[in-house]
Amino acid sequence: MQCPKCNGAMEAREIEAVEVDACSKCAGIWFDQDELRTAKDQTDPHLNWMDFEIWKHADRFRFSQQANNCPVCQISMVKIDYGDTGVEIDYCPRCRGTWLDEGKFTNIISALESESASKSLPDYLKASLEEAQAIVTGPEPVISEWKDFMTVLRMFQYRFFVENPGLQDTVTSIQKGFR
Repeated sequence: MQCPKCNGAMEAREIEAVEVDACSKCAGIWFDQDELRTAKDQTDPHLNWMDFEIWKHADRFRFSQQANNCPVCQISMVKIDYGDTGVEIDYCPRCRGTWLDEGKFTNIISALESESASKSLPDYLKASLEEAQAIVTGPEPVISEWKDFMTVLRMFQYRFFVENPGLQDTVTSIQKGFR
């Protein structure tokens, strides 16, 4: 496989036990369908409930036809710019693979961490209800949806105590009393 950016040789590489193809020259990374999501989930399990879905937030991104061809299908890819996140990807509409230039995977993780940290209690409550519904109706296996739900609840708990530090002291005191 040849790099879509510089035509360099692509080599197998692992990102958190996910085998991807990386360019030996420009250090860009090719993710086959679903490998980006899997690598993201493995890199930071606290983000497993936050999907970096290609078409999820159409209002946040701009796209244009890309001159680079998909290294798998050899068709022209689409460039997607995710606005204020600093993330720009090349996406193949046929095989659903994703090309990230050097450092963009780290940018995705940082953007999701920033989004998670900026969520409010009502945001986490809404997300926990959506994850609870996904346990029954979601496309992923039940155990995966359950883990997502539990992660959101844990994040809700963290946000709750950050916004209400006095309650954290009270809960800690009560827990010490039961020991």
